[in-house]
Amino acid sequence: MTQSTVYPIGTPGQKWTDADKAQWLAQVTIKRSYQDEVVSKLTPLANQFEQVQYGALSYDADKYPLFGFKSPNWDRNKKTILVTGGVHGYETSGVHGAIQFLATKAEHYSQYFNIAVAPCVSPWGYETINRWNPKAIDPNRSFYANSPAEESANLMAFVATLGEVYAHIDLHETTDTDELEFRPLLSARDGVEYEKGIIPDGFYLVGDSDNPTPEFQKAIIDAVAKVTHIAPDDNGQLIEVPIEQFGVINYPVKKLSLCAGITNNHFNTTTEVYPDSPHVTEQQCNDAQVAAITGGLDYILNYLKA
Repeated sequence: MTQSTVYPIGTPGQKWTDADKAQWLAQVTIKRSYQDEVVSKLTPLANQFEQVQYGALSYDADKYPLFGFKSPNWDRNKKTILVTGGVHGYETSGVHGAIQFLATKAEHYSQYFNIAVAPCVSPWGYETINRWNPKAIDPNRSFYANSPAEESANLMAFVATLGEVYAHIDLHETTDTDELEFRPLLSARDGVEYEKGIIPDGFYLVGDSDNPTPEFQKAIIDAVAKVTHIAPDDNGQLIEVPIEQFGVINYPVKKLSLCAGITNNHFNTTTEVYPDSPHVTEQQCNDAQVAAITGGLDYILNYLKA
């Protein structure tokens, strides 16, 4: 199957022109409300945490403010933990899992750590249920200096104010639309042939191949397994990448300019919830994200005591 038969924009075998990108953008529609579904839930949290507006997207600055939250009584003697969600706006539990963590668990862990959370890095992507931003750029491949993605550049500027980050947990999903829409779309944009991949049925993690931390990853998998099922081994692979340990594959996160690689942290992971499984509910997906965070933080607490 080629990209020309999958996505009817552009010329087969050629990268998209600006006109092709404009044609794609013209057919994107708003499907839900960032203000109603996200900002309305963030506003009450300002009573518990320091709320920081670290920027706004130029597409509509009033509509798309960018918010981060910091635990009160920030203490440079504590280790700093960073949680990010909604780098890909369409990955819903990444956003709402981060909000649920803030609302239910972050205050407890702030006695041990400085906690910083950016719940929705890509609000335009959230509203349009999209992997890209309006410029047809993937924010999660754009975490580098002079980034062309506003979402990435703004988050990096916020993170730079935090000091040294000890651990970073980035909340994502792998959805059926990755293969039905977004990977064919990527092939069309880049003028290459689309080859169909496999979506795992279950939760998995993407660790850092340059800093794999297998015990940290295992602690998260064990915590999440109490909430939802872990993706099974597919002949030694997940998403056609070799499995490093049960439920875990590794990527070179800095080389790929992924969000999990934006700091020189000791521990990092990227969660991948599978919301399209018939075996899970929306709430279980959010719960799995929270379990991933708390499982990782509990491991770090024990690690620091050892």
